[in-house]
Amino acid sequence: MSNNKNMSVKKVLFITQEITPYVPESELSLIGQNLPQAIQEKGREIRTFMPKWGIVNERRNQLHEVIRLSGMNLIIDDTDHPLIIKVASIQAARRQVYFIDNDDYFQHRQMTADENGNEYEDNGERAIFYARGVLETVKKLRWCPDVIHCHGWMSAVVPLYIKKAYYDEPSFRDAKVVFSVDANGFKSNLAPNFKNLALLKDVTLADMDMIDDTVNYDELCKLAINYSDGVVANSADVNPALMEYARSLNKPTVDFSEADYANACDALYEKVWE
Repeated sequence: MSNNKNMSVKKVLFITQEITPYVPESELSLIGQNLPQAIQEKGREIRTFMPKWGIVNERRNQLHEVIRLSGMNLIIDDTDHPLIIKVASIQAARRQVYFIDNDDYFQHRQMTADENGNEYEDNGERAIFYARGVLETVKKLRWCPDVIHCHGWMSAVVPLYIKKAYYDEPSFRDAKVVFSVDANGFKSNLAPNFKNLALLKDVTLADMDMIDDTVNYDELCKLAINYSDGVVANSADVNPALMEYARSLNKPTVDFSEADYANACDALYEKVWE
């Protein structure tokens, strides 16, 4: 892959928290829909993933299970969690969206908070399952992304896993990781055992020593920034301290500009891929 970079079509994997029209419109879900489309139109080959939140209407959006990709169990906290993969097509855009599903984590639930606005206590565990589910599915697809662009805090452990757990996997060996910081995170800290739950393969607690044991939103973003090759502000309202943290680590960054967002992201992919 690395020997014919300039000749081959570059591949971008989007690991996204929200995509409209599958979930209500928000700053994040609109980016989740529009950015992959814009990048595909620039001639990139893309794959897009999101969680199969309980509010996603499977019939209306014509989701169906991909049997050959489903059936794996992911062990988190000594418990087996079956991984179910579903897919839907965005006909007008000529692209597919893959959904990560699991009865315990996603079925019969809202997104990250319940009907009363209370955040789910196992959100950290759900994020770990989502991240691992995407990476295992991409391995099964035998698809080798050049850039992995993570959107939303549900994808925040992906950079750590790419650099420390999947670094020798053929699908990810040459992949660069870009993390987008959002303005809206979560309010309740993740469960106190989050760091232990996140351990996988060669990942150690020392690899997460830049964050406190009580993980709040900014801490989780710092973890993602630490292991990313580039960082994007997904909103004008992103905490400036997080972008400063990225710059302090000499990470290439993109500040939010609605007018030039897709072009700026595409230029960043080129920069981290050099």
